[in-house]
Amino acid sequence: MNARSPHTSAVRRIGIALAASASALSLTACGVVDGIGGGDSSASPKKGDDITVGLLLPDKDTARFEKFDYPLIKKEVASLTHDKGKVVYANAEASVDKQSQQFQQMIDDRVDVILVDALDSKAIASDVQKAKDAGIPVIAYDRLAEGPIDAYVSHDNELVGEVQGRELVEALGSQAANSKVVMMNGDPGDPNTARFKEGALDELEGEVDIVKRYDTAKWSPEVAKKNMERAIASVGLNNIAAVYSANDGMAGAVIEALKDAGATRIPPVTGQDANLDAIQRIVSGEQYMTVYKPFLTEAANAAKMAVYKVQGRTIQFDALTQDSVDSPTQDDIPAQLVSVVAVTKDNIEQTVVRDGVYTVKEICTAEYAADCAAIGLK
Repeated sequence: MNARSPHTSAVRRIGIALAASASALSLTACGVVDGIGGGDSSASPKKGDDITVGLLLPDKDTARFEKFDYPLIKKEVASLTHDKGKVVYANAEASVDKQSQQFQQMIDDRVDVILVDALDSKAIASDVQKAKDAGIPVIAYDRLAEGPIDAYVSHDNELVGEVQGRELVEALGSQAANSKVVMMNGDPGDPNTARFKEGALDELEGEVDIVKRYDTAKWSPEVAKKNMERAIASVGLNNIAAVYSANDGMAGAVIEALKDAGATRIPPVTGQDANLDAIQRIVSGEQYMTVYKPFLTEAANAAKMAVYKVQGRTIQFDALTQDSVDSPTQDDIPAQLVSVVAVTKDNIEQTVVRDGVYTVKEICTAEYAADCAAIGLK
């Protein structure tokens, strides 16, 4: 993994300071950009509003992709193009080969720009090159792809891991130094996994005893559950003080494995993505926290970057990509890194509810009504 540029590191440090207020900032960021983007200040458009944006997302196990990212990007593209632009969408369903085929189809169909959340950052590089050769810009979405990409929009992924690790240490309190922790990392083919892991280890190493570490192919909950069962058998159910889980899908599987093993009290378990079932587990006390990555900002700005790139609106595009990152194949990639916020039972209303991700009614179904009342969520 390449070291990040000094500017990117500075952005991350700023992000740490702002993490607690990231949710509020997410809703104003788009307005700030809109204020910058005056029509007459743009370069002469390469194309009008009849734009076709290709969107490639990696899987359906991560609930946010189907529920939030695709609909938000589709809505924003329509808004930016006076309902003349369209989004052609494909989901790889956790298959690298399928994503490559979908990418090639979009090249063959001559879409104007491709937004891709790569399942495997290295494997996708040849497809990115083919798009480049065909004159189609490629913007890496959520995960940094290799190859000649034009831009990258995501969250500060090292900060995600730091927030998870810090929350876990705080949950363990004075017992942290004597606590045995299982670490459930994501898919090694996903470049974000290394970032999450690096950030988490910055907070965990020297503070807790990491007794087991697992990588999870394709972020599969089934694989995570099997690995957790191995950890329980090796370490002992009652000896596991906490579990670092890199995302919510795996967190649910980890908790299921702990329950199946007979746990009457679930130790602190982290997560990421603010899935609805994860928020409900936080309400009930089964999951300790999740990382909320404001979908509105990431998706809306990805759509803007795609449209502005095709239309040649350089000023607006540059305003959205003031960060810079390196990949193993490319340096100084124009980027936007959105900050993140930890969600616990204490701030559900101030984060995912306030931002309109979920309503209290959606969270507090009959099964969780009493738990919601207990934490004052109403």
